[in-house]
Amino acid sequence: MKLSAPIYRLKHQAKQLARQANIPLHTALDRVARQEGYSRWSLLAAKHADAGPATRLFPKLRPGELMLLGARPGQGKTLLGLEIVAEAIRQGTPSWVFSLEETEETLAARFRDLGLDTGRFDGLLNLDCSDAITAAHIVGRLEDAPRGTLVLVDYLQLLDQRRETPPLAEQVRTLKVYAEERGHVVICLSQIDRRYDAERKPCPDIRDVRLPNALDVALFDKSCFLQNGKVQLSPSP
Repeated sequence: MKLSAPIYRLKHQAKQLARQANIPLHTALDRVARQEGYSRWSLLAAKHADAGPATRLFPKLRPGELMLLGARPGQGKTLLGLEIVAEAIRQGTPSWVFSLEETEETLAARFRDLGLDTGRFDGLLNLDCSDAITAAHIVGRLEDAPRGTLVLVDYLQLLDQRRETPPLAEQVRTLKVYAEERGHVVICLSQIDRRYDAERKPCPDIRDVRLPNALDVALFDKSCFLQNGKVQLSPSP
């Protein structure tokens, strides 16, 4: 049975429904599942578990790579980033999430919504929501991280929002060099320029990244973009 939208979009619909109707998220998920022809969300998720973009993307990530994951607001870039982390955790890959947008409590709740019991993966999943997050901060926290650790940075344009932090270009270069030296995979979530027109181009690309400050996008080994359920992965220029 084909879904009316990708699973990550259906989850987003359920979260909106839960807030609007003031009902538990699991109840909202089941309602959305029934609209798709399933009696419960768990049945829908089990049927389409292998079809998710995170399941397809994770095996394509290589140690030492720096990847940009971008989309306009509401398209699911944060959700996809967290799903990739959840996939990594389930496969035993140590992971870190550095977020200047979320709190550790909300991140833990979002992972629970993805079916990841964070308590079962103590030592594999690490969350850092400090206001001091910069490339140097990330490198410092990863000092003892084993080779191949997955790192999610939420998000790129916030790394140099404070005047006392190094320029964005310098920080991204630091992350790239560190990823290569330590064999980590670093994924940076990114905003897309408001001038991007979905009617003229089905999916944004590296040229549409919002860059309030100078940055050589060639520093990224891969780029992934989302728009209306479409996920496009390609090597960066």
